[in-house]
Amino acid sequence: VRSSATSEDLPTASFAGQMQSFLNINCADQLLDAVHRCFVSLFTDRAIKYRNDMGFAEMDIAISVGVQQMVRSDKASSGVAFTIDPDSGFENTIIINGCWGLGENIVQGAVTPDEWMVFKPTLENPDLNPILKKQCGKKEFTMIYAEKTESTSAENTIVNTKTTLEKQNQFSLTNKEVIQLSQWCHKIEKHYQKAMDIEWAKDGLNNQLYIVQARPETIHGKANKYVREIYKLKEKSTILTKGIALGDKIVSGKARILNNPQEGDLLQNGEIIVTDLTTPDWDPIMKRASAIITNKGGRTSHAAIVARELGTVAVVGCGDATETIQNGQEITVSCAEGKEGTIYDGKLKWEITEQDFSTLKMPKTNPMLILADPERAFELSQYPNQGVGLLRMEFAISNTIKIHPLALCEPGKITDANIKSEIAALTKDYEDPKNYFIDKLAEAVSIVAAAFYPKEVIVRMSDFKSNEYANLIGGKYYEPQEENPMIGFRGASRYYSDFYRKGFALECEAMKKVRNEMGLHNVKLMIPFCRTVQEGENVLSEMAKNGLVQDINGLQVYVMIEIPSNVLLADDFAKLFDGFSIGSNDLTQLTLGLDRDSELVSYLFSEENPAVKTLIKETIRVAKHNEIKVGLCGQAPSDIPEFAQFLVNEGIDSISFNPDALIKGIENILEAEQQATRTIIP
Repeated sequence: VRSSATSEDLPTASFAGQMQSFLNINCADQLLDAVHRCFVSLFTDRAIKYRNDMGFAEMDIAISVGVQQMVRSDKASSGVAFTIDPDSGFENTIIINGCWGLGENIVQGAVTPDEWMVFKPTLENPDLNPILKKQCGKKEFTMIYAEKTESTSAENTIVNTKTTLEKQNQFSLTNKEVIQLSQWCHKIEKHYQKAMDIEWAKDGLNNQLYIVQARPETIHGKANKYVREIYKLKEKSTILTKGIALGDKIVSGKARILNNPQEGDLLQNGEIIVTDLTTPDWDPIMKRASAIITNKGGRTSHAAIVARELGTVAVVGCGDATETIQNGQEITVSCAEGKEGTIYDGKLKWEITEQDFSTLKMPKTNPMLILADPERAFELSQYPNQGVGLLRMEFAISNTIKIHPLALCEPGKITDANIKSEIAALTKDYEDPKNYFIDKLAEAVSIVAAAFYPKEVIVRMSDFKSNEYANLIGGKYYEPQEENPMIGFRGASRYYSDFYRKGFALECEAMKKVRNEMGLHNVKLMIPFCRTVQEGENVLSEMAKNGLVQDINGLQVYVMIEIPSNVLLADDFAKLFDGFSIGSNDLTQLTLGLDRDSELVSYLFSEENPAVKTLIKETIRVAKHNEIKVGLCGQAPSDIPEFAQFLVNEGIDSISFNPDALIKGIENILEAEQQATRTIIP
């Protein structure tokens, strides 16, 4: 028995959870009581406050009540789906959340749900896997029917039970069901011609999926996508806890631990609410809080929707926020570091810059992005760009996978019981632990490839130095001690070596999954630190053994130009590889014979040194002669307009920038193109 008001589910206001619904109603008396309670819910404190915040006059809203047969999701699962990423507004994905039992636990934010991320462009192709990412949530509670009573009241007809550990570790939908549900959601979106917020349920008696509600998504329909405020922390401190970030802002203030909304009078304006979970009852006090932190909840709950509408910063699903944060403690809440929100101890400094893309034109020279964190891909794909010129694989390995690949291939070398148990905990869902590495790496790359699809995404195979590999879990058992790892056992040299061959095979398997199983053929691969032509041949041969063959399914393999030998033998490298990417940092330090990390000689480090520019000029000339693409990755073209002018004049195809330098870089390229006629080199 659910309310339906005339002003609910508008494109600009969801009224999410403001009016009441009642489940498992069994008799006429309970039905009448439920209908009455639905009408009355139009005048609860939270509903009146929400209408006032959204600018509705008190009696602008009429309400009716719908009576529906219940889907028996108490014996199966239920949840919410968005046909747009609810945080970034990225339109090519469907986000599905699910839990065991009735869906009220998700909409009330009482559980941390399962989450699936599905890619729309490949959704209708039966030969491809459109699921970019899936994450098993804790699903702490399962809401079921209460036992039948003689009561005439519509209250207490459902009960929340603790979910068994076995069920917590199981997904609430199969992959096949996720794809079916996504296809339905996509059809609903096409029908209404707008992004939708959809509720679904699975009946445990007949095992059928049902759509039980669809309404417009309310946040991104009213956002100006051409003007963005960019928040960036200027310092870090002790991390207290982490969770799911809502939005992309940063706030700091005094933490106020509240057990329920009735304690709202304890909250002072500008303080940060820390609580176990949020429900729509929290709405009247949300406006007074500078941020909300919860132990439980997902990013598609009603409270999360309302928090976004009100512009309130929130981090949900932390698990331990009420334990790790003290009442009255000064904290900083950062949602500006990807989809993971971080709570730091103390008041930290940050900066805000506003970027307006509305009048920015795209230059002829392709501006591309340098990316490390896949979690920012959806947001960054909406910036002006022509794709990703460098996706660093290392970030996904160190931050998501965390385990040294050889620890999964040759676990017998590890003798420390604590390290063994740490690896076992991370790979617990995998019969073969090697598949953990493959799946997690494929997920990270596929999210970026999907975000920028169909633009090219150039993925650099791993380029850790031996000391950095040693920092991974189990790494100390495999890595050599080197005096100068920067020019030691790194890049191409590792891939075909007996030492690392098995680890490189895992990287290749992940890239095969992204390209062949998921159909993301916009992914190109790049080999770093390839010292000799023979090394290039060895690496391409090793890739072919692992099923990555140039030109099959359009696969292109680039090489980094970052060693003087790459330039001196550029013509030979051009016959092996499909493109060049100039790594200006390494090329500068190796040309000038200096350590770029050394403060003593840092004043000599300059990409504008004539020797460095001569090598860059020669690289571009050889690429043009061999009719292959050539780009540059580095900070200089955004910091130094004259360097951008130099690259444009030489006819470079693309320049890749870090996200915070992209707009300035594009402006420098545009200015360079306006000032000079491009030199055509035969």
